[in-house]
Amino acid sequence: MPRNLAIVGYGKMGQLIERLAPEAGFAVGLKLDIDSNEDQQGITPENFRDIDVAIEFSTPHVAVDNLVSLCAIGVPTVVGTTGWYGELARVKGFVDQSSAGVVYSANYSIGVNVFRRVVAEAARLLANENEYGAWAWEIHHSAKKDAPSGTLLQLVEEMKHVGYSRQIDFSSNRAGANPGTHEIGFDSAADTITLRHTARSREGFARGALKAAQWVIGKRGLHEFAEVLFADDAKVMRRPAD
Repeated sequence: MPRNLAIVGYGKMGQLIERLAPEAGFAVGLKLDIDSNEDQQGITPENFRDIDVAIEFSTPHVAVDNLVSLCAIGVPTVVGTTGWYGELARVKGFVDQSSAGVVYSANYSIGVNVFRRVVAEAARLLANENEYGAWAWEIHHSAKKDAPSGTLLQLVEEMKHVGYSRQIDFSSNRAGANPGTHEIGFDSAADTITLRHTARSREGFARGALKAAQWVIGKRGLHEFAEVLFADDAKVMRRPAD
């Protein structure tokens, strides 16, 4: 029997999640958009009575308020909105006080999360090779709200976390309909190493969010998506984007 899913934020990602939800064993029981959830008026115990889990893809300025309201009524939630990580400590506080589990990530693409680990390992191996400088670059569609993206910031933080202490020059572009390309490079007088992840569509993000939704039911506390993918790996990296 399908689990009941609520979609909070019914833009392009919300609509794509609705289309792919049956593949992941979900039936969409509730959809809240900008009109039906103004000031979180749609997040009520009555509306969520039969809901097993929510996926939140809204905008940075309302995501935290949506999370507060969802946790207050005990709804397990996957939050796909980025740009609110400056409030991560506060979010962790109210998640820990609730009965709900929450999964967050700068990027729900499985490929991007594997890419993060590849980048971190390359940075670790080159940390003491002072002749290698590093750069980080990304491009997304023109409608993306945050620049640089949470994913790019997370990649840079991972590099620093594993010991790459030299300057990392990074830049962002916003143009057209590009779903997302991230590039990390290391350059010396002798050679260049370039690592790149290119998304072909938004479907990878939606499928990853649905995978997280399957996982978070029955969990408590705040979790990063890497825990979902690499739960059996002792080297799982939980360093959040700032």
